[in-house]
Amino acid sequence: MSADIPALRFRTVFLSDIHLGTRGCQAELLLDFIREMECETLYLVGDIIDGWKLKGGWWWPQSHNDVVQKILRMARKGCQVIYVPGNHDDMARDYCGVHFGGVVVARDAIHETADGKRYLVLHGDEFDGVTRHARWLAFLGDWAYRFVLALNTVFNRIRRRLGFGYWSLSAYLKVKVKNALQFIENFEAAVAEEARRRGVDGVICGHIHKAEMRDIDGVAYVNDGDWVESCTALVEHFDGRLEILEWAKMRSWSVIDRLRRLPAKAEEPAAA
Repeated sequence: MSADIPALRFRTVFLSDIHLGTRGCQAELLLDFIREMECETLYLVGDIIDGWKLKGGWWWPQSHNDVVQKILRMARKGCQVIYVPGNHDDMARDYCGVHFGGVVVARDAIHETADGKRYLVLHGDEFDGVTRHARWLAFLGDWAYRFVLALNTVFNRIRRRLGFGYWSLSAYLKVKVKNALQFIENFEAAVAEEARRRGVDGVICGHIHKAEMRDIDGVAYVNDGDWVESCTALVEHFDGRLEILEWAKMRSWSVIDRLRRLPAKAEEPAAA
């Protein structure tokens, strides 16, 4: 572990909306987080690999490959890794119940925290009317979103050279648009209602790229955010307490750059 931040050990970590294969993916920040933390269980809550983008053109830098390798290495070392696919990696839903390199694929899951609370874990695209009923509009919206993320990448490259930390232009625009706010509220209410229908204490999801923890009519709604805008992870401490970590705010690019210049640690050989 680096001297800048204490060792991070958690009972459970939830990550979603990484969108590997896109230029907006903040893979270096995610790699930094994975290297600094340890957990017993890791949930990948959908949109880990962006199949929509990769169908239109292959873009896969080394940092994206490193993310996959780090996760597989966690599984080999005994971490339970549960992969709940989303709409951008929905091809993986054909393999629910199958184990890949220690990673089990599931349509959804029920997670019980250390203090006995039960949470429905799902990506959440099932409760997005645009994704379900107007797929062409979802693709159009995805194109527009990736355009904003491209601007976000250029913007943050300039900030980085000036010595400033990461700041999400796309997230800022999202909270300023009234229709986006209404969509988010409708989505949160629908997902919380599904948790109530299933008789659990709360729901943990992703999909809308907005980290949030709040009570909705007696149901705990928890969204773990994303790794293209907010760079957030949901963690469960060993007493069952849930917390959203805003990694981009906890770490500066100067720290990441310095770690990249350090000699690489010897990695264990890949499994045959």
